[in-house]
Amino acid sequence: MVYIIIKGLFIGFLSSAPMGPVGMLCVQRTLNEGRRNGLITGLGAVAGDMIIALLAIIAALGLGFSNESIQQHEGPLKVVGSIVLIVFGYFVFNKNPSKNLAKLNEKTMSYWKVFASSLILTISNIATLFLYIALFARFNVIDADKPFGYDLITIFFIGLGALLWWLLITFIVNKLRTRFNPRGLQIFNQIIGLLLIGLGIAGIITGTLMGIDFF
Repeated sequence: MVYIIIKGLFIGFLSSAPMGPVGMLCVQRTLNEGRRNGLITGLGAVAGDMIIALLAIIAALGLGFSNESIQQHEGPLKVVGSIVLIVFGYFVFNKNPSKNLAKLNEKTMSYWKVFASSLILTISNIATLFLYIALFARFNVIDADKPFGYDLITIFFIGLGALLWWLLITFIVNKLRTRFNPRGLQIFNQIIGLLLIGLGIAGIITGTLMGIDFF
């Protein structure tokens, strides 16, 4: 159970960290409207992430993922998931989110609309689904032999991990409002990209060397 909680928190935090459209929307609203609007934007993203994670798990279970099949194909699954992580990390590393910062300009909205707009933007990003599938394969999250309640617990802690990220980013942006430097967003994206690439490389190594798993 502790391992499930740790994996859920890590996946939720890591999947939210790349500064994509939702991340830039959160930063923009925090700068323009204050931390509350930025945090509500993050809550919409959390809800979207949990929905996508649930869909990814249901899809995997529908394909008959079981403990036996995972053990038989653990190496290839980890390698494929790790390759996807490396590709995703490459694009994150090379993306400059600050270019889109000036484009995110909108009139003041109600909190409900702030939440809904972020939720829709999150679930409409197909890249998020592929990222979750890759992370699930990389960390052996799916197992049809476990009660579905374990998957729900995983999704809950994925949401909690994502929430921790949005609490952190809105706090930092709000505190550094007068000294905000968009260049820092690009550097942060590069760090996250390298982390994803590193996880992918480690996954390929451990997936290739059957019986050896460092994570």
